[in-house]
Amino acid sequence: MKDYKAYFIIPAQPEEVYLALTTAITINLWTGEEAVMAEVPDTEFSLWSGAIVGKNLSFVKNKEIVQQWYFGENTESIVTIRLHAHKRGTSMEVRQSGIPDGDYDDIVDGWKDTYAASLIDFYRE
Repeated sequence: MKDYKAYFIIPAQPEEVYLALTTAITINLWTGEEAVMAEVPDTEFSLWSGAIVGKNLSFVKNKEIVQQWYFGENTESIVTIRLHAHKRGTSMEVRQSGIPDGDYDDIVDGWKDTYAASLIDFYRE
């Protein structure tokens, strides 16, 4: 198992980024895919039409989201997203632990090239 940590600058205020990460309709807008999300602990979520699934663990409004991402039956990965005000919008800190070794490169690429890139593009338009 491996861990991942990165920072991405999102050109929007933390409140806007938080809504984009916790509201199904807004997630659909920036991903272009079906999403199931509720800002409620212990609820299941699904992003990118089921490509990412898991359970919401906790929320701190406009500051932090903690989720459990599923990789098969016996693997649980914890994702923590923290939002910090930044002079160019929001610094989005991403920490993911418990990534299966065989999935690590795909997860890193997904964070950079899909998740963060789609969110950045959404706010640049």
